[in-house]
Amino acid sequence: MPEKSGKISLKDIAREVGVSVALVSYVLNNRFENRINKDVAEKIRATAQRLHYQPNQIAKSLKTSKTFTIGLVVADISNPFSSSLARIIEDEGARYGYTVIFGSSDEDLVKFENLTNAFINRQVDGLILLPPSGSEPLLLRLKAMRFPFVIADRYFPKLEAHCVNVDNLKASYDAASLFIEHNRKVIGLINYKTDLAHLNDRTKGYQQALKDAGISINKNWIRKVDISNNPIEIEKAVAALLTPPSVNAILFASNRIAVHALKYLEQQQIKIPGDVELIGFDENEVFDFTKPQLSFIRQPMQQLGQTATELLMDVIAQTRKEQLIFIAAELVKRGSTNN
Repeated sequence: MPEKSGKISLKDIAREVGVSVALVSYVLNNRFENRINKDVAEKIRATAQRLHYQPNQIAKSLKTSKTFTIGLVVADISNPFSSSLARIIEDEGARYGYTVIFGSSDEDLVKFENLTNAFINRQVDGLILLPPSGSEPLLLRLKAMRFPFVIADRYFPKLEAHCVNVDNLKASYDAASLFIEHNRKVIGLINYKTDLAHLNDRTKGYQQALKDAGISINKNWIRKVDISNNPIEIEKAVAALLTPPSVNAILFASNRIAVHALKYLEQQQIKIPGDVELIGFDENEVFDFTKPQLSFIRQPMQQLGQTATELLMDVIAQTRKEQLIFIAAELVKRGSTNN
């Protein structure tokens, strides 16, 4: 047993378990996992935890030329989508021996660039980015630098890069199709004013579903609001859709839009789903407490975060060619759509 006053080393753990120092190193660095007995690996990890082992990150960095840190830039950490994704990436990064540091861009290009540059200056080994509109020049600079990065939750059609994205077009197509199955054919959509492709895919999916059903789209059925989620602007968009001839179904392209819209609909005593059926995009705990509960498109958060992290590990190791990955979402039917 090592003395309590000394710093715990790999040698101390090896001596305690009765294995080689090399084997301890392999286990704690998640190497050769398929070749190591699981019970032995479990015992090594348990012993390291019991002895409060802390790896020497400075020595490790000098030896490998890596800092074992990942920079993550989300849109808004206060949004349940961003915070959930950050937690999944944090946990997944830890499996690879990485620490994740993150910040929020608030969909602001200057703030996004400042955060990205700050992470690079801190010598992170790679970046997982949710870039705002107008980010292409910075992303091209990262490519020119050969700096490892993965774009998550969005993509840029004219930029070849590693991207992991939800199939937003199919998800909104399925949502609009459900309204049509319920004989709701005057369908509204509230989305953002943006050139971000993943958000515009939500409009395209909605439009394609109506087109395939032979429904002529009225331009007044589509309302756009600023990505800052101004409650008054969102309320006005809902009010416009409910002005005769009003829609009888609405697809909200964001959970933030849905939250403000639901408050307004309740104030106006609109009957749901009697007067209007509703579907939101992405989850929010508020939806569990609305009466009736809001139907929504569940994004595959676990798969999105795990795939983005795994892909970044491959990019850092230079074992993957650039690719665009789409992951299917799930339509969760609840009380705001007739079941």
